[in-house]
Amino acid sequence: MESTRVVTLKAMEATPLTFKDYGQVIEASPDGQEFGLHDAQLDLTHGTPRFYIMHIENRPLKFSSITHHANVTQCLGSVGGHAWYLGVAKSSIVDSNEIKDDTGKKIVQSRCGHSYVPPDIDEVQVFKVAGSKFLKLDRGTWHAGPLFKADAMDFYNLELSNTNVIDHTQHSFKKDNGVVFLIDE
Repeated sequence: MESTRVVTLKAMEATPLTFKDYGQVIEASPDGQEFGLHDAQLDLTHGTPRFYIMHIENRPLKFSSITHHANVTQCLGSVGGHAWYLGVAKSSIVDSNEIKDDTGKKIVQSRCGHSYVPPDIDEVQVFKVAGSKFLKLDRGTWHAGPLFKADAMDFYNLELSNTNVIDHTQHSFKKDNGVVFLIDE
């Protein structure tokens, strides 16, 4: 049996600048302010939106798999503004009209119908989110979490009603790369 390598990642604070390659950090704005680029730029056009509070237990600061949704943006934020963490990698969805495997990278067909390149270990980042803000993940952004130090937390989640049924692609770093990520605060 092959050994598993532990990769420790330093968490960085999620800000509009640090998180821009993965989506948006949405913070409080004055009541009555008109819609603009500071607001979540959503794509919920492929189904019925679902906004709910999810209760999560036992999600320590480590992960070995990562997920993406190819057809929807997703918003996550902790109820009460408690600190939490999210592992991410840039979207790697491949346009089916442009599939040419001349880059040497492995192209995989998702069970959901789209093609993608598995995320690179060296491109995984971890963000810390604290306070009254939430993250909007761009379509295809790989994500692991929410992760947190508490025994349990509640999170606001905006996605589609069937996202985790028809648009849920997962990559196992442990199985495919022999890697587990550990978060260093």
